[in-house]
Amino acid sequence: MTVSYTLEVANVRFGGFSKLLFRWRGSIYRLLYKDLLVFCGVYLFFSLFYRFMLTPRQQDLFERIALYCDQFTNTNFIPVLFVLGFYVTLAFNRWWGQYTSFPLPDNLMMVVSGNVHGADERGRLLRRTLMRYANLSSVLILRSISTRVLKRFPTLEHIVEAGFMTTHELENFESLHSDFNKYWMPLTWFSNLASRAREEGRVRDDIALRLLMDELNKYRAKCSLLFHYDWISIPLVYTQVVTIAVYSFFAFCVIGRQFLNPEKGYKNHSVDMYVPVFTLLQFFFYTGWLKVGELIINPFGEDDDDFETNQLIDRNIQVSMLAVDDMYQNLAPIVKDKHWAQRHFSIPYTLSTAAETLKPAFKGSTFDMRLTYILLYIFKSRNKAKPQQNLSLKYAPVKKQYLPLKGSLGDGLLQRGKGILRGGSLPSLIDISSHPNAEEDVDAVPPAGDIGAASSREQEMTLIKVAVENNYKQI
Repeated sequence: MTVSYTLEVANVRFGGFSKLLFRWRGSIYRLLYKDLLVFCGVYLFFSLFYRFMLTPRQQDLFERIALYCDQFTNTNFIPVLFVLGFYVTLAFNRWWGQYTSFPLPDNLMMVVSGNVHGADERGRLLRRTLMRYANLSSVLILRSISTRVLKRFPTLEHIVEAGFMTTHELENFESLHSDFNKYWMPLTWFSNLASRAREEGRVRDDIALRLLMDELNKYRAKCSLLFHYDWISIPLVYTQVVTIAVYSFFAFCVIGRQFLNPEKGYKNHSVDMYVPVFTLLQFFFYTGWLKVGELIINPFGEDDDDFETNQLIDRNIQVSMLAVDDMYQNLAPIVKDKHWAQRHFSIPYTLSTAAETLKPAFKGSTFDMRLTYILLYIFKSRNKAKPQQNLSLKYAPVKKQYLPLKGSLGDGLLQRGKGILRGGSLPSLIDISSHPNAEEDVDAVPPAGDIGAASSREQEMTLIKVAVENNYKQI
């Protein structure tokens, strides 16, 4: 059974993942403990052999061999990380692809329930038979690739006994000789039966029949994809390269990581610790990584984390028959909903989730952006040069079209000469382009007749130049 721990990691808390380290079923310890015991046994044998069974001259020779092997284990002569990481990534993508290719009848049963009509026995028989054919096809393909399903249905007679196939259909199935897998035959029966339902008027138009065929082809494509995943594996040479790289690396570690006599002054051998703690950790990580690739390369076996194919078969046949039989035209009375008379209403919260109502709704990343009032002037440069070239001329006279802020909000901000405006729409900002009657050669000055206002406007325009120049410098 697939090991699920999703609920235990729903919330981040102290020691959240640490609690998962003490599980046994589906754990790395269960996959790796035999290999680790073998490695420790071999390492212990060479350690005792070096310490107690060799003469001093033989010990010198063993030490030179150990130092030589250690050179290769401490460098990148054996690219274990590269080949192992790429292999596990490839295996994981393949594992996820096989899961998403599992044929689920949900879409197909909705189309059958909505387009194959008839509340009589004939209509019910058509709908149930169509979905039985679809499920039979998935059972046949899973029986070809999954050891669990094959043990459950070792022969076609077991499939007949389970109710996926009748005896007449079995005779028809076996009468057609083919050298290849015949999982597609029930889907052909499905298409022929759907065409007959169209002739009988159970499927009311060609559009509904086309919809049935489209969903059937999607279902068939997933069955075919599972078959090809089982047929075409990751190239054997790559699997061999990864396995040889990992095990040869630790074969050298068995000798190269031995603790030598500290009295002889070898480099990095000043302490005799007997137990190679870090070498054991390295073995745990690298070999564990290889075991992960070995586990997920074929998820249709009987490992702890392999797919629950038998449960999926049970689920698919049950929901299929419920959708096209028990739920066909089985509708509750249509009544007005609870909020029928309320134009604005809210959905209640429980006490455990009431705090979520205090959080403001997200309206966009720039919704709370703040701008100073001086950057809200609308002006249009009449110089055809680029803005960067304009700014290089310090306060050079440029013909512009200018309209001040209008409205109480804009006037209040201009009178105070300071403040900020929260981001949002401001209809009172009017572009000169929306006034076709405006003069073409209007300079950056206010309307004539107000000399005092002219000087203040010139000061404001100078501030605008400085603000725009600062903005371009920041960009």
